[in-house]
Amino acid sequence: MAGEKRFRSALYEIDYKTGTIRLKNKVCPRCGRVMAFHKQPVPRWHCGYCGYVEYVRQ
Repeated sequence: MAGEKRFRSALYEIDYKTGTIRLKNKVCPRCGRVMAFHKQPVPRWHCGYCGYVEYVRQ
């Protein structure tokens, strides 16, 4: 997915029955921005703004 463009609509889940929009990714607990999920080299959630990292336990 490196270098691949994503549309903003791919970042949200839309429930047409209830009329709600929900963010697919996590929100950073430190700064409140959207976090990115990385699979390599170790699965983790990372905030590019403040540098906060959450490692996924398997």
